[in-house]
Order: sequence, then C-alpha cells, then structure tokens
Amino acid sequence: MSDDRPAISIMAPLHFPHPPNEEIVQEIERLTGTKLEMNWVPDGIYTDKVNTALTTNTLKKATFIKYSDYIILKNSIRSGAFWEIGPYLQQYPNLKKLNPDILEQAAVDGKIYGLYTERPSSRQGLIIRKDWLDNLGLAKPATLDELYEVLKQFTYGDPDRDGKQDTFGLTDRNDLVFGAFKTLSSYFGTPNGWSVSETEQRLIPEFESPAYVDTMDFMKKLYNEKLINQDFAVTSKEVQRDKVLRGLAGVYIGSMQDVQRIHDEAKLINPKAEFTLANRIAGPQGFKVWSIPNYNGLYLFSKKAIKTEEELKQVLEFFDRTMDKDVANLLRYGIEGKHYTKVGDQVRLLEETSQLRVNEVNSLYTLMLADLSNPNVLHIAEQESLTTKADELSADNETFIVKDPTVSLESKTYDEKGLELYKIISDATYNYILGKLDGKGFAKEIERWKQSGGDQITDEYSKEYFSKKAASR
Repeated sequence: MSDDRPAISIMAPLHFPHPPNEEIVQEIERLTGTKLEMNWVPDGIYTDKVNTALTTNTLKKATFIKYSDYIILKNSIRSGAFWEIGPYLQQYPNLKKLNPDILEQAAVDGKIYGLYTERPSSRQGLIIRKDWLDNLGLAKPATLDELYEVLKQFTYGDPDRDGKQDTFGLTDRNDLVFGAFKTLSSYFGTPNGWSVSETEQRLIPEFESPAYVDTMDFMKKLYNEKLINQDFAVTSKEVQRDKVLRGLAGVYIGSMQDVQRIHDEAKLINPKAEFTLANRIAGPQGFKVWSIPNYNGLYLFSKKAIKTEEELKQVLEFFDRTMDKDVANLLRYGIEGKHYTKVGDQVRLLEETSQLRVNEVNSLYTLMLADLSNPNVLHIAEQESLTTKADELSADNETFIVKDPTVSLESKTYDEKGLELYKIISDATYNYILGKLDGKGFAKEIERWKQSGGDQITDEYSKEYFSKKAASR
C-alpha cells in the first residue's frame, strides 16, 4: 500500500473485552485503500469521552454517537460543528440506498448529518438461567405474576442446589431505559415515551400513566423482598452482567442478543450453567414491548477534523465501501477459514470459533452501516442456537411493539433541557422504588418537571404531531 492513501480517523465504542484483530484491520485498509486510525473507547466511559472530545475540539473525522447521547450533540450540529452529508449521499452506490425513513428519524431540522448503524425495533426480553428453572421444576414465565414467582424462587428456593441462600432473582443496573425498568413498564402497558390524547389534542408523558406507577410498585416490591440486587440504582452494566455470569442472579432483562455471550462466559465459570429466553410476558393489556428508532447510533463528521469537501468525500467513500460484499462480510464475520466457514453462499458459524470471534471480530460490528437491510451481508446457514433464538424472538417482538409517537418529531426545548429534565423523573422513579418518595412526592416531581420546561416540550411535540397528522389527511 502506498503512503498517499487517505487517513481516516474514527472514534467508536468497544463493547467487547478486546479491540479487533490487527490482521482484520489491515485487510480492511487494503480493501478500502485507506489508513485507519481507530480510537476504540470502552463502552462504559464512551459518553464521557465524546463529551470531552466535543468540548476540547478533538473529535475524530468520524465519531460514533449513540442514540441515547444524540440529544447532547444537537445544539452542536445546529451551530455548524458537523458536516451536513445529505446532499452527498446520492454520489455513492451504497449510501444512496440508505433507508429514507431511518434517515428522517435521525435528521436535525430536516437535514441529514449522520450515517446510521441499524437495529431491530425491539430486542428486549428476558435471559434466564434454564438449569435453575429445571432444578425448581418451573416453566418459563409467561405472565407478570409468573415472572414474580420465578424471581422469588430464584431468591429463596436454592435454585443452584448448593444448600445456601446465596442467589437472587433479577440483576439490574442504573439505567431506566436499557435496564429492566422500561421493558417491565411496557409489559404493564405503559406508553412508549408518550401517549396520544385525541380528545385533548395533546401528547402525554409516559410517567403520568397509571401503568408507570404499577411498574414502580412492582419494582418496589422486588426491592423490598430482596428479589433484585439491592444496589441496582448505582450498578453499572458490567457489574450487572457479572452477577448473572457468576451465578448470583438468575434473570437479566435487556437485549436478548446478549444471550450467547453471557452463556459462553458463564460456562467458563460454571460448565453446568444453561440459559433460555422469554419475550412474551403478558400484562394487563396482553403482549406489549417498547420499540426504539431503527438506528443504534450515528457516525457524525467533524468540521474541525475534516477541513475540506474533498476530505469529507474520502471519508464518505470509505463508509460506502464498507457496505460492499467483501468488506461488509469481513466486518460481520471475520476471515473465512479462521472465524467462519461457508456452505454454498451462506456462512457457517461454529461453536468452537465462538470465543475467537468475540475476541477478534465482534467489536467491528460497530463499523457496519445499515447491516440488517444490506443485501451484501451473507446469511447464516448454521449458528449457535441461542443466537438463532434471540433473532427469532426479536422478530416476534415486531408483532406487538409499542412505538414512540415523537420519534420523528423535534422539540428545541427537549434538545436544550431534555437531559436535566429527565434526571428529575429518573431520580423520582428511583426514590419511589427505594421507598424515599411516596405517591404524592412523585406527583410533586412531575409538577417540577412541567414547570422546569416539561410543559413546553409537551406543547412543542403536540403541536408538531397534530399538524403533521392534519397535513397527511
């Protein structure tokens, strides 16, 4: 490779213990004709690193922004810190095929700034210790009452048969969205973010619904009866996972796609550990599960790091090239013969190479654009059974998802104050569950949210929602 190949600096989150294998990175460079300068940042500190890079003007040419952090960047986008890329997409054979609906979901003031990584509408469900269910003669839970009973038996029924009361039901973390709370909340029938009142011509925030309070009461019961880790309100994702890996807890509520990795790592500690999945937990309104916008996050392009239009086009060309068959499958599966084999035109993932893929390949998944709908990504002929099951149940979730009506709406007040206002509700929710706040106290915090800007957000969302609805008639 010649030294005049363009240098592409990228900052991306590392979701796995190891950055990708250097051999694969060099092959990506060879195929794309670029020199990659990858900055892999552990996922747990990624948001802080992005904020630091933003305030110190040290963003890379391409920086991955998580969906949950996107709000932080919107004012910077509006102030001109990032390139608008919408006008360039038609120049690239793959980028011009990106889904316009998803691009619209992520647009700012109708303009496109980011290239999205794709995800299903909902991967949420339960990862459960199957061997514990078997030991106790329990079936997988299918209702909220059955889930409570499983959590109780996992705490007090000696599910690991060691003669000690040293286990508990649910492991959770300090995240009301991607932890257990929001998924449980959707089972109880809470709207996803907002509900729509046609009579009042208004949107109503989820925490004003009776089902939200029912969820808090359920979590409070789990906390009071010690069926959940008592430090869940201050627990990180890593510690939450560790509790299920080490056999302290029997249920993990979150992305079902995590099951294979949890299974593989738990087996290293206890070869008897077995896991299963559940996604249909019936609540008062039947089956419900919250959905997310179909992008995981976005690559944004810093004007500080990319000085010229020519440089921007080089970076866009790299990302376009990653969607071609040779590069896309290298990112997804690794090197043929080492990380996977082929059966005809399909990929075969062997269990014996599973850990190798975790160590050398899987972290590259963050670089894949629109992989779920990219026809160049090969299909899997055979893969680990738990991965297959997670895919099946994620697809099944599509049949009863609850959408957030504000996904493609914009509220300037939310962009400016959304995070600080969310903290009011988040703190109030935790304090209610922990018994530090009663119903009246929670209602007072809702009023504080409204007076601090929440009413303004509601007005802005409601106005846009109903004007869009009227225009579409």
